[in-house]
Amino acid sequence: MSQYDKLLKRFLSSVKDFRYKELIKLLSGFGYIENTKGQTRGSRVSFKHKDLKTPIKLHKPHGSKALKEYQISQIKDELIKQGFIDENN
Repeated sequence: MSQYDKLLKRFLSSVKDFRYKELIKLLSGFGYIENTKGQTRGSRVSFKHKDLKTPIKLHKPHGSKALKEYQISQIKDELIKQGFIDENN
């Protein structure tokens, strides 16, 4: 199992300590890049995919650097909607 596969498995297992740096690695594997221009200032960030028009937007976590449960859920929903992951995970 590759490191990326382990990271995806960790993300899908709904851990409570999934970090922002891990999210960047995970989303880059799906073809997303962190967008630092435009309406993303301060803690607001977006991830754009070269072939898709719908970005993933969220607030960068502070302090613990772990994502909130609702953020992980929203990201999962978007990845399912775009067909990157199976709904049964």
